[in-house]
Amino acid sequence: MSMAPVKLWDFHGGIHPEQNKLQSTTEPSALAQLPKKLVLPLHQHIGEAAEPIVEIGDTVLKGQKIANANGYVSAPVHAPTSGKIIDISEHPIPHPSGLSALAIVIEPDGRDAWVEYTPDQDYSEKNPSHLRNIIREAGIVGLGGAGFPSFIKLNPGSQKKIKTLILNGVECEPYITCDDMLMREDAHSIIEGVHIMRHALQAEECVIAIEDNKPEAYESICKAAAGIAGLRVALVPTRYPQGSEKQLVQVITGKEVPSNGLALHIGVVCHNVATAAAIYRAIHLGQPLISRMVTITGQAVKQPRNLEVLIGTPMDELLQQCGAEFDQIERLVMGGPMMGFALHEINLPVIKTTNCIIAATREELGLDRPAMPCIRCGACADVCPVKLLPQQLYWHARAKELDKVQEYDLFDCIECGCCSYVCPSNIPLVQYYRFAKGAIWTQEQEHKKSDQARERHEFRLMRIEREKREREAKRAKKKAPRPKTDTAKPPPVDGAQMADKMRQEAMAQRDSAEAARKTEIQAALARVQAKKKDAAPKTDAPVAANSPTPAAASTQASTPTSDSDSSADTATHKDHEQSQ
Repeated sequence: MSMAPVKLWDFHGGIHPEQNKLQSTTEPSALAQLPKKLVLPLHQHIGEAAEPIVEIGDTVLKGQKIANANGYVSAPVHAPTSGKIIDISEHPIPHPSGLSALAIVIEPDGRDAWVEYTPDQDYSEKNPSHLRNIIREAGIVGLGGAGFPSFIKLNPGSQKKIKTLILNGVECEPYITCDDMLMREDAHSIIEGVHIMRHALQAEECVIAIEDNKPEAYESICKAAAGIAGLRVALVPTRYPQGSEKQLVQVITGKEVPSNGLALHIGVVCHNVATAAAIYRAIHLGQPLISRMVTITGQAVKQPRNLEVLIGTPMDELLQQCGAEFDQIERLVMGGPMMGFALHEINLPVIKTTNCIIAATREELGLDRPAMPCIRCGACADVCPVKLLPQQLYWHARAKELDKVQEYDLFDCIECGCCSYVCPSNIPLVQYYRFAKGAIWTQEQEHKKSDQARERHEFRLMRIEREKREREAKRAKKKAPRPKTDTAKPPPVDGAQMADKMRQEAMAQRDSAEAARKTEIQAALARVQAKKKDAAPKTDAPVAANSPTPAAASTQASTPTSDSDSSADTATHKDHEQSQ
């Protein structure tokens, strides 16, 4: 069953290299054998490496999170099977540098016991932000080879309206067939993933693009997508590098992504078909990204095929399972022959971005062709899909003229390798471009560090100058004469003077109080003496002629006195009471 054709556009350049895809698609895919140990690097994606949350000796279950995302552009790591953590240390990883990085090593227990999880079936009722959080926690990244965290590409922001979601099933690079086999065998998961992604993006339509060298995959996807509104399947001509995002957007929509821009800026978002299937498993089954389809191929492999591989499986075990002749392997390549890179060891672990492993022989690589001088034929410019001038880039990169090479838009180069492929002089042009990019990045980092150092130095000088001015201002303030005002405070005295003054005041107050008390006592005594003197009998005084005799005086004392005498006695009594 096929669908109505979709209108297509074209892009500049491109090549038609030998496909070498039939070898690995003659047999259906199979599950890879459980390895003796799983090595899980914490940096399997674009962005910051994850941080481990387990320790050596811990027991983990299949699907259990063992490392958290570190920052926004990052992704967590989960245990691909149940087992025991036996090591957390530096291990060699699949990277062009050949360097090591921190990794968690799991020894499987053979039970393959899953951690408890709760699937989220009714995704259509969920907020898109909720779906993105589930996808983020599942550790899903772009499975086409780039490894960009998928939840970020599903978040265009409130200011961006997405018209078209493009699902990339082109798989244009030679040898790689993992997406082809996935579309043939599990189209249902891909289509269900499309529904979730459209809901998360609120996209108006979705187009699934498949090259015409995959007829079985095209028929399978068309059958699964039949009758779904807003979903179309486009059969595009086979041409490399049509699977590159900018070129695919131009073919499907006729719009050209601007230089240094993103497809998002023109209302388009691209995802890989394998990413869609992984999103379906995360939302509907509650399963994180712990495995992926990997193509094992090359002339040194007797039984090329596609395997469903647990993340962290050593590559040499996969090669052994496919009957590889290790002594015939001249070069082990991860990815395709055009944009992949050579590995320094054969026992490196499979990571989330491992879509293909090519065990190539010397004859297959064509290593006997030496590089010759450039003849200025211009073939490289004819095939460049970004419309660059590869020859000029080559000359300036070779001369290390980094300013000149940027003038020719070096960073628009997608490193597809078309120019190297058609070069009659066999010049490794892409290697020169990568060298120039690396040199520019290093130079920019050095400039950035230099700018930071200069800013810190200038800030230090400013701080020193400010502190100097503050000290001078304080010194000048102390030396300045103080204005004489009525409200001016007395000059400060030291502590000893203050204590002496307080002591003198206390003594003066005490002396004054004692003097007052003595004065009161003397006054009281004087009054008492006066009263006693007035009350004593006067026997020695002479008796007047008219004075009464003692007997008469006694008689008068017993008789009542006049009112005036009574008042005088009363006054005398009161005065005596007061003196007491």
